[in-house]
Amino acid sequence: MTLVADLAALLGPAHVLTGPDLAAYCSDWTGHYTARPLAVARPADTGEVAACLRLASAHRVPVVPVGGRTGLVGGAMTTGGLMLSLERMNRIREIRAPARIAIVEAGVVLAHLHDAAAAQGLYFPLWFGARGSAMVGGALSTNAGGSNVLRYGSTRALCLGLEVVLADGRVLDLMSALHKDNSGYDLRDLFIGAEGTLGVITAAVMKLVPAPRAHATATLALSSLADALALLNRLQGATGGTVEAFEYMPAAYLRRLAEARPDISLPFATIPEVTILVELGATAPRDADPLPDGSVPIANLLADTLAPLLAEGTLLDAVIAQSESQRRTMWQRRELAAEVMFARKPFFEADIALPLDRLDAFFAQIDARLPALDAGAEAVSIAHLGDGNVHFAVYPSRDDPALEDSVINAVEDVVQALGGSFSAEHGVGLMKLVSMARRKDRVALDVMRTLKAALDPGNLMNPGKVLPD
Repeated sequence: MTLVADLAALLGPAHVLTGPDLAAYCSDWTGHYTARPLAVARPADTGEVAACLRLASAHRVPVVPVGGRTGLVGGAMTTGGLMLSLERMNRIREIRAPARIAIVEAGVVLAHLHDAAAAQGLYFPLWFGARGSAMVGGALSTNAGGSNVLRYGSTRALCLGLEVVLADGRVLDLMSALHKDNSGYDLRDLFIGAEGTLGVITAAVMKLVPAPRAHATATLALSSLADALALLNRLQGATGGTVEAFEYMPAAYLRRLAEARPDISLPFATIPEVTILVELGATAPRDADPLPDGSVPIANLLADTLAPLLAEGTLLDAVIAQSESQRRTMWQRRELAAEVMFARKPFFEADIALPLDRLDAFFAQIDARLPALDAGAEAVSIAHLGDGNVHFAVYPSRDDPALEDSVINAVEDVVQALGGSFSAEHGVGLMKLVSMARRKDRVALDVMRTLKAALDPGNLMNPGKVLPD
């Protein structure tokens, strides 16, 4: 308890939580992982983060950085360690509109950054369902993806600079706003996606983009994934790359949505095999400003591109949003995915990435293998189809860890054979340690361990995550 007393002297007793005050930090969003931290420290600035890490190092206590606690893989859990919450470090230090950058602290909630950028006529294009609670530091630490990766890239692609506190309390200042800097190793990318195992991200320089002046959003019915991918390529060519999202909702998902949320209307009278949510974003006035008849050019372009596909039968049906309310309804069906899929137990999920031309093969092969492992299992998927990220969920016939491991191993077999990855956007945390051990390249693991030992020789930064024993 000496560490707790030292932290209280540093931060003030109100910002060192123990006992009953830890309750909110002791389980993750999924409810699958639990924690028993020694305490939660809530520093207010980078200097206090550095001091906390020096104290933890002196007391040989592990440190687990914590953000909005929206993770799905147990990456922010600890038993006996110190949770370091960045929630008080929530200042947007500066929006530099001419340079299209935002300088923010790690505890800034994504939705707050969205609002601040919008006030300047700009847009921060990292967008997913948990944006109202997820924080910039957590998004960077997991290299979060979301719905707009197709056009704007994942969190790594949106970051120009970082401020990181190392395990020994030194502050690494990489807060560059440069788009080009070839002065040695790219240390910034080393910490993005490291899940706090190499240091604590305290601030970042994030890219902003012009805010879309108009959206064209539609829900589409198709008979196959092959048709959906052909449609994506056709839309990209016709619109000059303005497709922001291309989300896949198969029939099994929409049936689960109808069961879990009967208050949410389905897009079509009959559930098709493949439902796609597509959204285009227009920033140029020529594409966004209403025409004399009240129509919007980007929406007209979407309709004109879809029309011949409807005529030839490639596209079975289409609904184009005619208002912001209709657009929000379309997005609600997709953004309820986590709630809908986690509502039924037992349940396990593989967050995988595949080359776009191998997606059909993945579903065919895993659908053939699953019945032999569990004849009563039900598979439900949803995907960011435009970037090949599939959330493959299984509801097994029984709650059996050995069965779960055999199914996940089979998924990994297929994914590896098709040139994919067993981890796409949720991170590794605790959930995918076994996958890292059996699937990650041996040399890559050796290099990661060498970097970990160099930056954190005491193994105090989020130990037991990302790197298998």
